This record gives sequence, C-alpha cells and structure tokens, in this order.
Amino acid sequence: MEIQPKIQFDNTEVAFSYKSDPELKKAHFIFSIVNHPWISAMATGLAKLGLLLRLPVKGLIRATVFQHFCGGETIAQSARTIQTLSKFHVGAILDFSAEGAHDEAGFDSTTEEILKTVEQARNNAAIPFTVFKCTGLATMPLLEKVQSKQPLSNQEQEAFAHFHDRVERICARAHAYGVPVMIDAEDSWIQNPIDKVAREMMRKYNQKQAIVFNTFQMYRQDMPDNLRNAFHDAAMHNYYLGVKMVRGAYMEKEAARAKKLGYENPIWPTKQATDDAFNKSLAFCLDNKQRISLVCGSHNEYSNQYLTVLMDKHGLKNNDSRVWFAQLLGMSDNISFNLAKAGYNVAKYVPYGPVELVMPYLIRRAAENTSVAGQSSRELTLIRKEIARRKGK
Repeated sequence: MEIQPKIQFDNTEVAFSYKSDPELKKAHFIFSIVNHPWISAMATGLAKLGLLLRLPVKGLIRATVFQHFCGGETIAQSARTIQTLSKFHVGAILDFSAEGAHDEAGFDSTTEEILKTVEQARNNAAIPFTVFKCTGLATMPLLEKVQSKQPLSNQEQEAFAHFHDRVERICARAHAYGVPVMIDAEDSWIQNPIDKVAREMMRKYNQKQAIVFNTFQMYRQDMPDNLRNAFHDAAMHNYYLGVKMVRGAYMEKEAARAKKLGYENPIWPTKQATDDAFNKSLAFCLDNKQRISLVCGSHNEYSNQYLTVLMDKHGLKNNDSRVWFAQLLGMSDNISFNLAKAGYNVAKYVPYGPVELVMPYLIRRAAENTSVAGQSSRELTLIRKEIARRKGK
C-alpha cells in the first residue's frame, strides 16, 4: 500500500544527536563487524569461549557491544543512559535481560529484580514501561508441558502455581504504581499458557486503562486472528487491551522445530506476508483505539511511517497516550529520535544485567543484524553519513 510519509527517517543529525564522536565511531566499528556474517560469528564464538574459560574478555565485551546495546550491569548503572535518552524525549524500558535462572530460587530472584524496575519506573516519566519474559520466571519444559496438556506431577503443578504467582506479583505492583508492564513473547510451543495468564492479568488490572500488555508476534500466521480474539475478549469482559506488536524473534527456531517434528511451519512463508499482517494489524488497533493501547515495536521504517499516517487519519495527536513507538537501544536511532523530535511517544528497550548473563541477548542482536536483510548495512550507511556531516562542519 502506497502512503505519503509524514516523517522522514534519514536526518542523521537528529538520529545521532545523543552520541559523541567517539561513541559514533564505536557504533561504526560494531556494525562493520556485524555486517560480515563470518566475522560476527567468529567474534561471538570467541566471546562465548572466553567467558566459558574465564579469560579476561569481560572488559572488552563491556567496552564494545555491551556498552552499545545495554544500559549497564545494574539499574543504577543504567541511570546515565536513561537520563541521556530522556533529554531527547525518548523513554527507557528497563529490561532485565540476564538469562541464567533455571530453578525456583533463580526465578524468585529474577522476580525481585523485575519488581525493582517497576519501583524505578514509579512516578518517573523517563521510564514509561517495564517488561519481563515468562521464561525468566519458569522453565521452558514446564510451559511446554502445560501447552501440550500433558498431566503434571504434583511438583510441576506447584512450580506452575509459583510461576502464576510471580506474574501476579509483578502485574499487581505495576497496577498499584500505575506503571504499564509488557509481557514479552516466546516460542510458539510455550506461548499459549503465557497468553492465558496475560489475558487473566488484563481482565483483572486493565479495568481503567491498559496496564498489562501482551506481545503479538505478527510473523505467525495465526496472529491476526489471535489479536482479533484478544480484542473480542476485552470487549466481552469490558477491559482495555494492551498490545505490543512485533514481527517476531524466533524464526529459525520455529522453522527448525516444525521441520523436525513434521508440522506446518507457523511462520508466514514470505517477509511480505509478515509485513502485510503487521501493517493490517496496526490499522485494526487504530480502528479500535477506544479499547486498544498500542506499542509498535518495530525497526521497519515503512511500518512506523504508516502508523503516523494512521494516527493522522484518525485525528490523533502525535503524543496520544494510547500509541507508542519502541525500538531497541543501539538500533534504528534514525527512527526513534526523528519520531521523538516530531513529538511522538517513543521508548527504547534498555537491557541490563551482568555481562556474562546478558551474552545470549547480545548474540541474538548480532545474529538479528546479520540476518535481517539490509539492517546492519542500513545502520552503517546512516552512521557514515553522520560522521561525514560532522567532519564537514
């Protein structure tokens, strides 16, 4: 569908206004590596090996990719990033991205850390949302067993009850503090119990406004229907639906598992089909804006432009509280900062956590930039354009 863009994303002066010259050069170095798949794979492999062998590589990781994509190792260390973003009217979504909890004690510890992010966001306009992953609160095998409707042992029933209680604690605290909380999406074979608990939390805590947001991965063929069903449930039970819309993050895993187990790949067969589902679902959310609050989590320039056009068509102000744009820290600054400059609600995911525990997140970012057609080359082109502009001053 052809649109007349309301906003352009090629103003690099705005896009990188928050970065110093040394920070911009570091970004150039990082995306130059990521732009070469074999170099990126070798670098991430060596980083993992170095951490495994306890070699002194943590400082190098911290000074490069970690510093680019993460706020710090703790909430306190992330404060500088939060303040910097806030100066340019970009919010921060504190995201405890440490991946390492595998038992009840670890899940309880993760829950306490997520509650700290909610506490930090309380009465703090610089942190408009908080977020958590359900696989930080329960094991994947447990969630998979629940989804497949296998009978649970007494111990597993108890573990699932603990998982439910952890989600409840987080959502209850978010509701008490008036802090919206997003529940991240997971693999399709564990997503159903997550959707069920998210819906339960929304029925309970979204009576006056959208506090709990569930995530809809639009690369799944069933997701447009899932979104419509979620809306119908909200209308039937008279609550506000919180929607975080993304394209998706587990495409290779989904395809590999479907092939191995002999079922149809749940992912759309083409990128265009995913794009169409995403953009049509944006329109659906705006058509039902009286009940839906939307976070558009996208690095796709067209989708972000399209949403601004939809807002204009519906007579919404740029800063309407029901519509937010979100990108990851260290990526697509041309989208985030140009939208913020134009007065739209924008937030960046700001991951934090100990370096060694955040490595899986960093590896996914490297893989994402390498595999998404044109992503790293687009970042490089913009960074080089800004370096040249600054030199030409």
